[in-house]
Amino acid sequence: MSPGRHLAGAHGAQPAGATPDAPGAPGTQVTPERGDRLEAAASVLALLADRTRLALMERLGRGEADVTTLTEACGAARPSVSQHLAKLRLAGLVTTRKDGRRVVYALGHGHLRRLVDEALNVADHQLGSLPPHD
Repeated sequence: MSPGRHLAGAHGAQPAGATPDAPGAPGTQVTPERGDRLEAAASVLALLADRTRLALMERLGRGEADVTTLTEACGAARPSVSQHLAKLRLAGLVTTRKDGRRVVYALGHGHLRRLVDEALNVADHQLGSLPPHD
């Protein structure tokens, strides 16, 4: 599959009359392809389940930045920020480019920005006792 294409349903599109698969729903199977997809998604979510990495991703969602800017944005020590960025880079969630002597970081793709934004929206609802909505 080319990098610019997604598996069917990756953007929430479902065939007419289809319903999302619920765990344990009748007729639901975890095919090898679906299992791989679930595993990959779980890995992304596990990486984001760290406050510092989530703060880094939230800041990068607003635009590319260097380590100094990211350190200030997330309030962690520079060595810690560098280690977290290395994990995110190895996982393919962030990209890097050189700008003179600086290394500039960016999100790997827009899906990550939206994922982080939605996680923070859920937090806003929980903390603000806001009603759920679609």
